[in-house]
Amino acid sequence: MQVTETLAEGLKRELKIDIPAGDLAAKLDAYMEDLKSKAQIKGFRPGKVPVAHLKKMYGRQAMAEILSNTIQETSQQAIEDRSERPALTPNIDLPDEEAEKILAGDADLSFTMSYDLLPDFEIMDFSKISIERPVVDVADEEVDTQIAEIAKNNVPFEEKKGKAKEGDRVTMSYLGKIDGEPFEGGADENGQLVLGSGQFIPGFEDQLIGVKAGDEKVVEVTFPEEYPAAHLAGKAATFDVVVKEVAAPGEAKIDDEFAKGLGLETLDKLKEIVRSQIESQFGAMTRQRVKRQLLDKLDEHYSFDLPEALLNSEFDVVWNQVEEDMKRNGKTFEDEGTTEEAAKADYRKIAERRVRLGLVLSEVGEKNNIQVTDEEMQRALYDRVRQFPGQEQQVFEFYKNNQQALASLRAPIYEEKVVDFMLELAKVSDKKVTKEELEKLVAEDEDEA
Repeated sequence: MQVTETLAEGLKRELKIDIPAGDLAAKLDAYMEDLKSKAQIKGFRPGKVPVAHLKKMYGRQAMAEILSNTIQETSQQAIEDRSERPALTPNIDLPDEEAEKILAGDADLSFTMSYDLLPDFEIMDFSKISIERPVVDVADEEVDTQIAEIAKNNVPFEEKKGKAKEGDRVTMSYLGKIDGEPFEGGADENGQLVLGSGQFIPGFEDQLIGVKAGDEKVVEVTFPEEYPAAHLAGKAATFDVVVKEVAAPGEAKIDDEFAKGLGLETLDKLKEIVRSQIESQFGAMTRQRVKRQLLDKLDEHYSFDLPEALLNSEFDVVWNQVEEDMKRNGKTFEDEGTTEEAAKADYRKIAERRVRLGLVLSEVGEKNNIQVTDEEMQRALYDRVRQFPGQEQQVFEFYKNNQQALASLRAPIYEEKVVDFMLELAKVSDKKVTKEELEKLVAEDEDEA
């Protein structure tokens, strides 16, 4: 094998690899000798099939396999000998006409391999990074407010005589129609609707004001243009409604009995759970803010050339998402006050940041032997499976048999572990903030992102 470097510019590398035809012929002879001892061909005793006959029958197929294996082995060996780290799988260039000659044994194997290198950079001293962690103390008033909201959504209703008014709950059967024909998902035998809650299509609830048990009514509405079900969006519809019951709202008394109605032992237990949920919510927001600060610090510190193929791949992902979002929302670049060219330049910067930070996180994780455990992967897989009730087995099998899909579960776990590692070394100081201040900080980060 002869390896010649034909390009070395920045991170780009190109190698020309030559393998004499004689070496391939020797591999073919060895292949045929092995096949000779195994082949069972009618008219020949085992092990007595002439090699020439085997070559006539299987030579091209065997040479194709040898060619593929040789290209893979020699390209990998060339990279190992050079102690290089390609960013992506190298591109192999072997013209079809040359491949035909090689398969026929009439030419040396000569192919070109091109690839981008991973950049070299020093891992910074994370102890020099200072980060301010915003922390919210959960006040008793916040817990009480949340419980009041729970009570509001669990108001007891008592059947009443007379006409329905705003705030009353109407129990009804209904059948929705478009152009006189029932449509899928537009019927219910015991639907319940609190008038004024805004749960149904705009205009539906208003037309039920004044109905009473036993009334029949045809409600006429138009689905919003942005309605999620595309086959209904913007269309006029009627609903044949039969009112079964009208109930007036009572008052939910917040006490131990109220907590028991929610499946808890006491009101104190309910408060404990609500407080924990609020702390978890604020904790997630704090984590988001801290991580953003860390990534910004890394982005400020590191500046190095990026593998072009890796950058282009990331940009394609970002840009495809942009185009899908704009198409779904019916927007144009002019609507956003920009042009396609300017937008591409902006989103390419985003792709550059993602690739650069991804390389930094990957290098930090590798240099410090950070691993995602089997237990963590199992937990992530089961969490994913639970998102598809009724399809658990199919989803489980999909991930178990798809390495790329499993990698998509592993990546965020790995990233968070690397972030945790760096935060352990950084100078992180707590700062007490209000709920509103934390929400504003997170909103600003999201706007910048």
